[in-house]
Amino acid sequence: MYRIENELVELKLKGNFRRIPGESIQSVADFSSNDYLGIGSDALLQEEFLKSLSNIPSLTSSASRLLAHNQKEYNELESLLEHLYGSPALLFNSGYHANTGLISALGDKNTLIVADKLVHASIIDGYKLSEADMVRFRHNDVSHLEKILNAKAANYSRVLIVIEGVYSMDGDSVPISDIVELKSRFDNVLLYVDEAHSFGVCGENGLGLVAGTHYAESVDVLMGTFGKAAASVGAFAIMKPILRDYAVNRARSLIFSSAIPPFNCAWTKYVVERIPLMNDRREKLNKIIGAFVENLDSQKVIIEKPSHIIPIIVGDSAKAIRLSSLLAEEGLKVLTIRKPTVPPKT
Repeated sequence: MYRIENELVELKLKGNFRRIPGESIQSVADFSSNDYLGIGSDALLQEEFLKSLSNIPSLTSSASRLLAHNQKEYNELESLLEHLYGSPALLFNSGYHANTGLISALGDKNTLIVADKLVHASIIDGYKLSEADMVRFRHNDVSHLEKILNAKAANYSRVLIVIEGVYSMDGDSVPISDIVELKSRFDNVLLYVDEAHSFGVCGENGLGLVAGTHYAESVDVLMGTFGKAAASVGAFAIMKPILRDYAVNRARSLIFSSAIPPFNCAWTKYVVERIPLMNDRREKLNKIIGAFVENLDSQKVIIEKPSHIIPIIVGDSAKAIRLSSLLAEEGLKVLTIRKPTVPPKT
């Protein structure tokens, strides 16, 4: 316990000690939410969903997906996703479960994982649970990725490139066309794209940066989450049938977790059916982004590639905490993002 206490003291001294936030008052404007389309606060849509139910789906799965008695809501949601993306879908309990389960399943001892420097912690944890080797390439630096592949790809039976559509902290997008072109030069390379922060917001019909483009065929695993723009819970992966079968048999986060309650799957399906029709919400979001960036620019804060994720890099953790507190006094909830979520001094 002494070592644990010392570690907590050190976190406090460095401004990296975390607490779970208290309940926010209703008048606070929340700038830390992932409810990008406002679905989570849309009481009318939620009321319409409840009225659409002839029977209330079960509030618990009571088992893992492989043992669950009732598969109806899971199958219906996966069928909808397959219709939207053109390839089979598999549900997971969260983006974290999807990434840790799929990366660890695909990463055997003959696999090299090559991941962008800024990929999500769940991808790193998936690697740690795997038997694979791993190397990182500089953020969005395709030439660095190319050097790594040229030097190492031939030494492995499988290479897994792991990237994000929109990066969760920096808000910039992956140069997907360049990476797809590079992938095409190698016979043993798979491409894994985490679209957690682009699903619902970006691309054709809000299905992310890849869907509906000619890059889609080159993406072997596309992962998206429901807990952000879709205002629900859980995640999905779009894969070819052979990879889906492999995941069902090898992804431990799927095999050994109780499944999402069917009720949540029914709500998710209701939302996902409507996401392709929500262009007005995406247009409103883009207008808000534009106005926000324009105001930042007037305060000499320049955002080079604005998206729905806008980082204001303060540098020092303690200074970021003070700034967050000052903003809270003005009715603005802007929480700090510190190490280990981002590197020191960012």
